[in-house]
Amino acid sequence: MKTRKGYSAYPLTVAQKFHNYYSQYCPGKEILNIGSSLTIEFQLNIEELRKAIYKAYERCESMRARLAYDKKEKEWYQYIVEREEREIPFVDFSDKTMEEAEAEMTAWTRVPFDKEDAPMNRVVIIKTPDGFEGMYIAGDHRFMDAQSLIGFLKDVIELYCSANFENVPYPADTRSYIQQLEKDLAYEAGGKAQARDREYFYKQIEASEPIFNGIDGPGRLEEARKAAGNPALRTAPTGSDSFAADIDIFHLEEEPTRRLMDFCEAHHVSLQCLLIMGIRTYLQKVNQCDDVSLQVAYARRATLLEKKSGGTRIHCFPFRTVIPEDKTFLEGVLEIRDKQNEVFRYVNFNPAEYLAHRRQCYPSAPGTGYETISLTYQPATLREKGLTDLGEIRYKTKRYGNGYYADGMYLTVMHRPEDNGLDFSFEHQVKAYSRQQLEYFYYYICKIMFKGTETPNLKIGDIIKLV
Repeated sequence: MKTRKGYSAYPLTVAQKFHNYYSQYCPGKEILNIGSSLTIEFQLNIEELRKAIYKAYERCESMRARLAYDKKEKEWYQYIVEREEREIPFVDFSDKTMEEAEAEMTAWTRVPFDKEDAPMNRVVIIKTPDGFEGMYIAGDHRFMDAQSLIGFLKDVIELYCSANFENVPYPADTRSYIQQLEKDLAYEAGGKAQARDREYFYKQIEASEPIFNGIDGPGRLEEARKAAGNPALRTAPTGSDSFAADIDIFHLEEEPTRRLMDFCEAHHVSLQCLLIMGIRTYLQKVNQCDDVSLQVAYARRATLLEKKSGGTRIHCFPFRTVIPEDKTFLEGVLEIRDKQNEVFRYVNFNPAEYLAHRRQCYPSAPGTGYETISLTYQPATLREKGLTDLGEIRYKTKRYGNGYYADGMYLTVMHRPEDNGLDFSFEHQVKAYSRQQLEYFYYYICKIMFKGTETPNLKIGDIIKLV
């Protein structure tokens, strides 16, 4: 076993190496950062909150992670320190505008975690100009994803509530990041499970070549065909020649969100399936093509160990469906559900190997591909036990962009803590897509989902005509 500073050192997992892969092409290593804040309309005891944060660090191994580089092997390793003793500062934004406060927190998000043997996250206790109090957190994506971020924030709040409010129970134990890491590395070393997963995905890839569908129609594909002198080309540029990126967020209110959730509950499907149906039907409409692919992020948090061990566990795979217009909306959603349930069984496989094999089968120019959008739906929410113990106290979250994104567009759909409505958060290369294009895209995704959930037995072709 390799060691560093007296601690056991482990290789990075496939999920972590993926972030290393795309970051090497970006001019700024802050492309790996994710930043967020959670604030509450309540006067918090700053020292007690600081104690809760330290306790949450103690309970979460992945938040105490460090990186080390082996120059001989030219490989990164990770290890977990025993405790986090660094300062947790308090910043009062009361004398600033909300725009100024958010600009400063965005600047914090754009400071990379690129040093060996150094913390891979930072936490700041904050008071915002609207009188809300709470904390800002930034982390390196190699050790944090949306679900582990929510898990850490939730643990801090539950620890604070347990220590400062009567009859609030101490939160349940977290799980060991190292234990889960060892399981992941054992899978990646090879074996029957990996061979089974490889066979499944290779068979999917080799069946036939997908085709690019743009959010504005087939224009990009037609231009790529013309430039290549190949009218049969099926790939097109998925982004731009610049990594510069922004985040544009569109809000769906609580009542219409509830209607979508009620449909999902009634038909035993996840909201992710409904979102995929909305996106693919819009792409089907504007490209006049039944064969639609998008990238889908899989959180890989099925077991209690996976859910509560922190870290980053996301694997992204292309998700392709060929659903003709004469099928009903409900038939389309159920087909997606069944295909998603099938894919879930194999998602521990290496996505980089998937893409490498697909390029081997269907050679394509650098920067081109078939998927115009990546999607993640984050069902985990802070609106659960812990914060409900605060009664009717309002609280809110905010994402901050790191300024870069590796591809054209990534849509994250999450529940707002204020009202459980949905936020559609588009992280996108600014040169690839404008806010106006994304607003139009969002509008039609929602229009299709509502028309389909209201009249699920309507044919897809009829919905396409009606919207």
